[in-house]
Amino acid sequence: MTTLAPKHQRLVLLLLALAVLVAAGLLAAWGLRAQADYFYLPEDVAENPPEPGRAIRVCGMGQRGSIRTLPDGVTIAFAVAGREGDSVPVTYRGIVPDLFVEGSGVIANGSFGQSGTFEAETLLAKHD
Repeated sequence: MTTLAPKHQRLVLLLLALAVLVAAGLLAAWGLRAQADYFYLPEDVAENPPEPGRAIRVCGMGQRGSIRTLPDGVTIAFAVAGREGDSVPVTYRGIVPDLFVEGSGVIANGSFGQSGTFEAETLLAKHD
């Protein structure tokens, strides 16, 4: 049995370590692919709507005159408007951020339901 020279041993170890790092990176990317929330503007939703149930983020401005509380008293319905006039209907059940008012910036995390309404799980308000 022949032994490798120390120089060749280091090269083999380096290549093996590189292969392990690449494999770990690929496994991490594969595992996190379902956890990614893609960022959509109302214009993007109108042009190419995502499939129902896919986790995304919708960002825009709370459309003036669209905020209303539903009969259960906890759920609100509103529209997120984009710059080009497109809007996305949104429902959110939970505590509404203090900064969330008509005309303010909003980021809603959630997914589209079968009805075509975006069902937000979290709601973030931005002040402009």
